[in-house]
Amino acid sequence: MGNRDFSKKIISWYNESHRSLPWRATRDPYRIWLSEVILQQTRVAQGLPYYKNFVKNFPTVGVLAKASEQKVLREWQGLGYYSRARNLHACAKKIARDQKGKFPPSYEGLLKLPGIGTYTAAAIASMAFDEPVAVVDGNVFRVLSRVFGIEDDISSLAGKKIFIQKANELLDSSRPGLFNQAVMEFGALHCTPKSPKCSDCIFSSACVAKERGIQDLLPIKNSRIKTRNRYFTYFILAKGKMLAMKKRQDKDIWNGLYDFYLIEHKRSQKTRRTLQGDKALKELSQLADVTAESKVVKHVLTHQNIYARFVFLTLPKSFKPNGWLKDSKLHFYSTREVKVLPKPILISRFLEEKGLLE
Repeated sequence: MGNRDFSKKIISWYNESHRSLPWRATRDPYRIWLSEVILQQTRVAQGLPYYKNFVKNFPTVGVLAKASEQKVLREWQGLGYYSRARNLHACAKKIARDQKGKFPPSYEGLLKLPGIGTYTAAAIASMAFDEPVAVVDGNVFRVLSRVFGIEDDISSLAGKKIFIQKANELLDSSRPGLFNQAVMEFGALHCTPKSPKCSDCIFSSACVAKERGIQDLLPIKNSRIKTRNRYFTYFILAKGKMLAMKKRQDKDIWNGLYDFYLIEHKRSQKTRRTLQGDKALKELSQLADVTAESKVVKHVLTHQNIYARFVFLTLPKSFKPNGWLKDSKLHFYSTREVKVLPKPILISRFLEEKGLLE
């Protein structure tokens, strides 16, 4: 099958079958960029409400740049991969400061912005500025590998180069944005990871994977990342209706979000042993009562399983923050204040289930 035949067929399919999504009805690079960042590692059904909310609260890149990081993280809460939100915010600030609020109108110019890689730069350049550069994401890998029988490893640099070269050869240079959206949409709706619709496919007579019966084997990805198990005990210090929380500021997960005093273990551990093993908690427990303890909650991240237990330590209302509390960077917040703080979804769900968010 020739390159032109491929592009004609897939664009024709797209014109008849694509979903109506708000970022497809605009040439605004800001909104295209926003949609691409939100949809990285996120399904459209989950990301669409976030996109609409971001457009409502941050209608321009300038408004986003002026917003506080806490506000941006709060609006992002629940999407995960919070580095995306921080990169989004940092990039908006640079565009507002150094580009006078305008996106560079070229692929190479976009690549110079923080947090914008080859995929996102290609998407913005082709869809907003008609630059003939191909977008290559998971959907594109899958479609090209199956239709053309490409068995190179997509997790290797050499494999990625082969797919990028092939995508650019197929690209309709007169309609690059439309072509890129068509291939991605075809992979999302038709040439799906499991149970692709091979019996009703526009490439049925030319698809190498179908001919060989290897649809489930392509694309080839040989990378193996071991899943890590982590064991958390959260101590919720409560004083009246006030809860003590701190902002995470290390290079670990959830940087910039708020959680409770945390003890991490190498394996599951009983609460009493944890209390006795932490000097500050041991002293604090002489003033506080353990009033509730949750069952272990499992929270799954991409390459981590978090096993968390929540323990309530109720302090007397007369308790005044001591040196340890200040050193731990814990501060007491009302439940109303806790509600608006950006939190990991693990924390937010627990508080909602316990009715602790006004």
